[in-house]
Amino acid sequence: MSTQEAASQPVPSFEYELLDGDPDHVRTVVASSNYPSPRIEPSKVKLRHRIGRGVFGDVWLATHHQSTKDYDEYHEVAVKMLNPVKDDHLRVVLDKLEDHFYKCQGAKGVCRLYGVSIIGGKLCIIMKFYEGSVADKMARLKDGKLSLPDVLRYGINLAQGILELHSKEILVLNLKPSNMLLTTKDQAILGDVGIPFLLHGVPIPNMDIIQRLGTPNYMAPEQWQPEVRGPVSYETDSWGFACCIIEMLTGVQPWRGKSVDEIFHSVVRKQEKPCIPSGLPPLIENVLLGCFEYDLRSRPLLTDILNVFQSSQHVNSDWQAIGSSKVLNKSNATGHTEWFLSKDHLQVNDLVRSRKPLNSCKSDNMNIPEGKIVGLERETEKDAFVLVRVRGIHDPVRVYASTLERVSFGLAVGDWIRLKEAEKKHSPVGILHSIDRVGNVAVAFIGVETLWNGNSSQFQMAESFCVGQFVRIKASILRPRFEWPRKKGNVWATGRIWWILPNGCLMVKFPGILSFKEECDSYMADPAEVEAVNFSTCPGMVKKYQHLEDFHWSVRPVLIAFGMFTAMKLGIAFGKKVGRSKVKKGQSNLVYCESQHIEGQNANNPAWIPPPVKNILFGDGVSTVAR
Repeated sequence: MSTQEAASQPVPSFEYELLDGDPDHVRTVVASSNYPSPRIEPSKVKLRHRIGRGVFGDVWLATHHQSTKDYDEYHEVAVKMLNPVKDDHLRVVLDKLEDHFYKCQGAKGVCRLYGVSIIGGKLCIIMKFYEGSVADKMARLKDGKLSLPDVLRYGINLAQGILELHSKEILVLNLKPSNMLLTTKDQAILGDVGIPFLLHGVPIPNMDIIQRLGTPNYMAPEQWQPEVRGPVSYETDSWGFACCIIEMLTGVQPWRGKSVDEIFHSVVRKQEKPCIPSGLPPLIENVLLGCFEYDLRSRPLLTDILNVFQSSQHVNSDWQAIGSSKVLNKSNATGHTEWFLSKDHLQVNDLVRSRKPLNSCKSDNMNIPEGKIVGLERETEKDAFVLVRVRGIHDPVRVYASTLERVSFGLAVGDWIRLKEAEKKHSPVGILHSIDRVGNVAVAFIGVETLWNGNSSQFQMAESFCVGQFVRIKASILRPRFEWPRKKGNVWATGRIWWILPNGCLMVKFPGILSFKEECDSYMADPAEVEAVNFSTCPGMVKKYQHLEDFHWSVRPVLIAFGMFTAMKLGIAFGKKVGRSKVKKGQSNLVYCESQHIEGQNANNPAWIPPPVKNILFGDGVSTVAR
């Protein structure tokens, strides 16, 4: 069966009629594809020995036999043998491989592909054999790191190869020095044609690989569980590119010495980034910082990276990586990077509005609720000004282009939108990533690994959420998509949003619940299944107090302690008051009795002192009698 699948298939031909000016005289022409069939018979490939092993399979050195009527040819090739795929999905992956083969034909920055085959029941990619890789070259060096000019040159080669695949809508997702092959002219080319992207969504026996797309040390946060933390997009490869550059500069693999679980904890949960060496040229350092933004929308595209590397080619060749490294801080959840802003190219006649902060519901600076661009000032691309015609204002307003966002069909990038016809496979609510001037959109949804492409007419505005907002599962939702804690009485707990992923997935913490384990401190939520909670929406004092407890777990014990302290203080005060009243009553009776007794003896007792004077000298409650 495998041999039948891999047998070389003749490329189907087709006929068409060619008109030579006269519609009454036509001639039939037979045409076929210019590209040969990618199928290679297994008997034509002889495996010699394994030369490499990766996450998605092994690499073998092999001999490819090609025969014609006139001669036989034997070529030394490399065979990428993929991990086993379930039989019922073998055909799907094989079709994808063929599509990749045709797309990669003629690509200069990508390794040359000869075809695909099935050998020993495993899918194989037959490609040109290259003598070595950038990783091999680094291994031969004493300190394992390359000079800055070499890093920039290889970086330019790598960026050009990635851009070629991106132009064909292929994501690499497996960038690393061992996949950067070297030609005889010492040029780096891509040795991976996007195998993780090829296999995404395909069930395979190794369940661990299904949960991630790539090699852990080089993976962006969204590559871990992409259907939940995604989507993966072109900016995902920017993270992997930066990891390769840092490893070439320092000779140290990112997250070296850490297990897969530890890398996941550092990159995804703690939002840590790889360290970059100090003293790099400012432009290079800035673009590397941008590549490690947690939110992929804030990262530079490969075109931006390529421009920076090409402009920095002529640098001091004596630069050496300094031992101390810079640890990047966490990204700002409400700010926009220059790379985010550079993706929106404004033109005259565009409808615009003031840009809202990222992941925020606040519109602090909506100076332009809606306007139309009537002029552009391109003095500098970074600080360009635009002239905007605003309704109610006579003269156009001159503002920075970076403070505006384009509005098309009532939608702007970053808006929360809902599908009019919901699908069960994924959440109906998502975040808009792009919209062109004719209404074509790219939207990120929970449950979809990549961006969903469609038209603006398929969507309507949805309720927006922001960082710091309190939310809880709707009462109508019995089984939410993600695990969610309950309070006493089996009611859904209320949590606070601390982060929003690019696909709209809400990261929620529960400050009202005491947690001793860090991994249980944060939960996920589908924006279609939650509702916002605030004091104005809480009916009655009881509900308002319950919402007050959601702010922090210590609210209830503090209030209980305060109540007990107040009760004790009131009790003590009341007890003192009662005791004082009894003492006064007893003193009044004592004074009355003593007054009668003294009245009979004061004439015979010269030492008697009147009570007021006694009180002044000895105080209340003290009686002094001279004997």
